[in-house]
Amino acid sequence: MTRIEGRLGKILKKKPTVVTRAVFWKIPHNTEKEDIHLKLGRYKKPKDFHGEEEPESLHPKSELTLDQEEFRSLIDFLQENYEPFRQGVKAFIPLDRPFDSENAKQIRALFSLPNKRALIKFVLDNEVIPQELAAGLRQARRARAVLEFESMLNQNHREDVWQQWFQSNSWVLGSQFVRILDERHIDTQHISDFLMEAYDGFLDVVEIKRPEGGLTFWSSTLDHGNYVPSTDLTKAITQASRYIYEIEREANSIKFLQRVGGVKTVKPRCILVFGRSNNWNAQQAEAYRIINTSFHNLTVLTYDHVLARARCISGIDA
Repeated sequence: MTRIEGRLGKILKKKPTVVTRAVFWKIPHNTEKEDIHLKLGRYKKPKDFHGEEEPESLHPKSELTLDQEEFRSLIDFLQENYEPFRQGVKAFIPLDRPFDSENAKQIRALFSLPNKRALIKFVLDNEVIPQELAAGLRQARRARAVLEFESMLNQNHREDVWQQWFQSNSWVLGSQFVRILDERHIDTQHISDFLMEAYDGFLDVVEIKRPEGGLTFWSSTLDHGNYVPSTDLTKAITQASRYIYEIEREANSIKFLQRVGGVKTVKPRCILVFGRSNNWNAQQAEAYRIINTSFHNLTVLTYDHVLARARCISGIDA
């Protein structure tokens, strides 16, 4: 039987038929190791003077013994949490352990509040996030998005998956765009991937085609020794040009202006994201340059061009 050296008890609460006790005891060891246990229990009072106390409940048992490690953890928990909790703080971040994984839950809870406008105002007004940290977070988020983009290029995703990625990372399309508009419908028959507000305040359009699915950029045969667009690319260019035309037709429509949030239309331009260029030769790169310069309101980018731009903006290739 374990030898006990020293015992200290206290009645925490006494009722007519039940008593709650806390008892310390020390278990001696041949080493200098300290081993103090704590027993907490709620017991039935004996009916006669010579009777013994029994746990109030056996299932579950209303008695618990904490060993040295558990007892010390309980002390730490009470010291760190009791006073803030008593004052009404249900969740807080201890500054002596700011990077514990548990603290991430509290930070996520704050930034998950539904009223984003009020949250942004609170963060800005109180300088919660220093400019250096905000810039670092933005670069880290962009670098993570680039890695996700590279991974997606090796998978066979549907076009709507790519739309979602571009929706979340519109910065890769260039600094000429301020924001993606909520509206995608040009009219009842033409639905773009993205209607954009450019930095000059006017409306532009972005159209993307998935990089997989057998779509080819170049025709399988040369024309007089020159690389020419494939039928797939020609169809995509025709569709993008049609969108530009239909947007211009809607330029004076009050209903269209309302649907796009008041963003005016003057000589709209389009970015078409189509195909891959990671295995092009020098002649194909030159042909691409020639084709692109022949358009005055349309720019064709491959997914690899977008990737190169994203790596540069995010600082990965800096």
